[in-house]
Amino acid sequence: MKLGSVLCELLSEALELNPNHLNDIGCNEGLVVVCHCYPAYPEPESTLGATKHTDNDFITVLLQDHIGGLQVLHKNRWVDVSPVPGALVINIGDLLQLITNDRFKSAEHRVLANHVGPRISIACFFRPGGKASLKLYGPLKELLSEDNPPKYRETTIVDYEAYYIAKGLDGTSALAHYKI
Repeated sequence: MKLGSVLCELLSEALELNPNHLNDIGCNEGLVVVCHCYPAYPEPESTLGATKHTDNDFITVLLQDHIGGLQVLHKNRWVDVSPVPGALVINIGDLLQLITNDRFKSAEHRVLANHVGPRISIACFFRPGGKASLKLYGPLKELLSEDNPPKYRETTIVDYEAYYIAKGLDGTSALAHYKI
């Protein structure tokens, strides 16, 4: 949780807010850890390990093994995120994009299947849980102005997650549903 707190402080400062702002509104309150295991696949070009998607959290911290396969979409091109021993991959999630009114963008990514493996990764998703998951989250008022009105309507974590799961990983962002 210390890493999540430090990341929230750095992101708050990047937004020119009080360093504790994102921590104070609960962006670092909950943590979900998911372990992924992608087996070796004899014909990797015929399938994906995980289709194009964004994460339904504030911040994702990923530890990947030496095999690779993670790609991010950058300027309409898929770019490999090559594994670096001991390095962590930090992704912005949908909820951070929503509350920053697009100042930060959620990372579109996918995982390619590989003929070697298994590929193992551990993802830590920072998102509120418990009572905080019922709180309304919307664009931060401190980031809004006449020239930068809200682009998203408010939602709770529970409602956002329910929509995200019902929509599935279909290659489109769940954020479009919350656009004003």
